[in-house]
Amino acid sequence: MPLFVEIQKQLPSYPLRISFNLKQNTLGILGGSGSGKSMTLRCIAGIETPDQGRIILNDRVLFDSKRRINVPIRDRRVGFVFQNYALFPHLTVAQNIVYGLQHLNRSEQRSRLREQLAKLHLQGLEHRYPQQISGGQQQRVALARAFAIEPELLILDEPFSALDTYLRSRLQEQLAEALSTYSGVTLFVTHNLEEVYGICPEILVVSEGQQIAYDRKEAIFDRPQTYTVAQITGCKNFSQARRVNATQISAIDWGCVLDVMEPIPSDLAFVGIRAHHLMFSKQPDQLNTFPCWVTKIRETPHRTTVYLKLNAPPTHSLDYYIQAELFKERWATVKDQAFPWFVQLDPLRLFMMR
Repeated sequence: MPLFVEIQKQLPSYPLRISFNLKQNTLGILGGSGSGKSMTLRCIAGIETPDQGRIILNDRVLFDSKRRINVPIRDRRVGFVFQNYALFPHLTVAQNIVYGLQHLNRSEQRSRLREQLAKLHLQGLEHRYPQQISGGQQQRVALARAFAIEPELLILDEPFSALDTYLRSRLQEQLAEALSTYSGVTLFVTHNLEEVYGICPEILVVSEGQQIAYDRKEAIFDRPQTYTVAQITGCKNFSQARRVNATQISAIDWGCVLDVMEPIPSDLAFVGIRAHHLMFSKQPDQLNTFPCWVTKIRETPHRTTVYLKLNAPPTHSLDYYIQAELFKERWATVKDQAFPWFVQLDPLRLFMMR
């Protein structure tokens, strides 16, 4: 078990209770602001101390409240990359990268420096200071410094949030490349769903200090078990729901009855479907297909979000039930059709939640 965590800590607003046993190399942690994500990371790194529990990394006990073990930060072999880079402004790029290697001889320091400069594509910047390089380059230096100590655990706390979209995308690719040869454990906190899905095989979801989901990323996104997990993972379409019979549920807020393929849970409370899974059809007799009218649209450079009311025309701008997301090319093929349109809520794409 590379990383075992079972901790509790009383915070001002709620008690933090987190427990997971990470066997995969990379774990993504999702949650809203103030949910306890960063505090969890700080406890694992040794910056904060839990009230009770255990933290074990590669069979090495870092913290055990009962045995009164609390290994200092410097001895935990944890690399920590912050949102704000936390580089030393008075040190060059090279000096920042080797900062945690003072216990090694000069030859080994130079060897690790060359390795990280190549891995993070920083050659030629060794003698510059942080204020002389871009934000993306500064974050790559922070990553190189974390990798240079050869940590058993790498913690990434919103590492790209201060960067623009283009830099985020490039750094995400470079991080994935660097992680592909990293044998340690990685914890990755981000609000960006595409980043966490692209990098992390497993995901932990935290809400108000509580762990509310821990599973493979496909299970978390395709079949969220609760309303809160679906919300945190970006779902926009929800309705209160109740069982009608063994194969049908009533979507109360959407005003329709839906056929479902999976067993209906006994504690059913909501049904949801992601906006990009809605399909427009010209065959109104298909399963879960309903007449709909457009209430309003919102556009981004590449997608159009269409707000729809089912079964009747809308009466005002907030009179809609569901949202559909379409690429611009698809939107162009449907936007001029006469109403009513027909939208299908694919039974295989619906998820039922408590």
